[in-house]
Amino acid sequence: MLDEFEDTMRHLRILSFSLLAMTLGASFALSQTGSSAAVDLKSPNAKIRAKAARELGKSGDLSAVGPLTTALADPSKKVRHEVVLALEQFHTPEALDALITATRDSDADIRVDAVHGLVDYYTGKTPSFGFIAFWKRAWRTAKSRFVEENVHVDPDVKPDPKVVEALVTLLNDTAQPAPAQAAADGLGILLARSAVPALVTAAHSSDPDIALESLNALSKIKDTSAVPKLVDLFDSPNKDVRREAAVTVGLLRATEALPKLQAMYKNGPDAKTREKALEGLSFLGSPITVPIFLQALWSANKAYRPLAAEGLARAGDAKALPDLMKAVQNEKDGDARLADQFAITALGRDDFLGTLVTWLDSERGENAQVYLTELARKPEFLAKLYPYLDNQDPVVRRRLCDVLMYSGDASSVAPLEKLSHDPNNDVAAEAIRALRAVRART
Repeated sequence: MLDEFEDTMRHLRILSFSLLAMTLGASFALSQTGSSAAVDLKSPNAKIRAKAARELGKSGDLSAVGPLTTALADPSKKVRHEVVLALEQFHTPEALDALITATRDSDADIRVDAVHGLVDYYTGKTPSFGFIAFWKRAWRTAKSRFVEENVHVDPDVKPDPKVVEALVTLLNDTAQPAPAQAAADGLGILLARSAVPALVTAAHSSDPDIALESLNALSKIKDTSAVPKLVDLFDSPNKDVRREAAVTVGLLRATEALPKLQAMYKNGPDAKTREKALEGLSFLGSPITVPIFLQALWSANKAYRPLAAEGLARAGDAKALPDLMKAVQNEKDGDARLADQFAITALGRDDFLGTLVTWLDSERGENAQVYLTELARKPEFLAKLYPYLDNQDPVVRRRLCDVLMYSGDASSVAPLEKLSHDPNNDVAAEAIRALRAVRART
């Protein structure tokens, strides 16, 4: 038995030395690659310099940040583009400073790249070279009605003030609109509350795209101090700005905008304008507008019906329950039926609580998650969610972790600690993120 033990230990030592040698070899190879690329970064050939920047980014060698920072002055736009993408691979203060420097590049496209890099530094998204996948995905999500809960940093993440300052500087420079639009979007994703005054000003920009991005950012940040200076946008000459202003003031719970929203809904020149006004009213959730919601609950326009249900949920009038119970039984549209179930739950009935949780693993999972996040802000509802954390479906468990990340309180810590050891890696990772956010605010 002793001989067998010694043989086993000998084999383990040999294996350990082999693994160490492989690791050191790989590190040496990476170092050699980085060294070679650093030299190539000074090549007279722009193609070689661009390739070298890409290789330095892939190398993961922190010593590459210095040469890459110097290369931000490269005369070739293509090289500078690759340099910015490479710098995004390094989560260090030096790389962050370099990306801030890139926001002052003479080329608008490079400034946009730099904005993406600064935001990705905090979102944890690492771009593939030549294609910034997160921003493509974020743009698509930003077109949905559920943007306010989806496309932004975790609640405990606080951007460096100098990053916000750099983005505000870009936002204020409208000579070339693309960087200003990207900066507005980035400030919203970073939940940069200190940028609210600049975003309010930009929401009045003569460039409608800058104005729309700024309104979208304000919707995410949810600072009600912006409200008094946004109501005048109902009179904007641009119809898209008027529509988005209606949604934004609703999200910000601007009760002073109620008469204008009601007028826009009743007298709007087209169905889309009336829809946006109804959306603003639904976010505002005033009991005064319950009659409007009850009427819209039976609209032939399927876009109106879920908005009406959401408005009834937020208005908090339990007298609407009979209409909602009837509507949910007859509703054929999935979005409207889900909204009906949300409203019924918000008004105190638990008939559809399990169904709402089940929706999390469906094509409407994002919508259901936003509804549950809103419901869970009430402590009495939050407690009802905890039993569902044992759901057999890992997608449900993971999405419930996200709900708790935004709406959990001190009572959520123990359940999340348990899920941080979940056998599903994605669930465990989300639980850890949620724990960090909950602990930061409790």
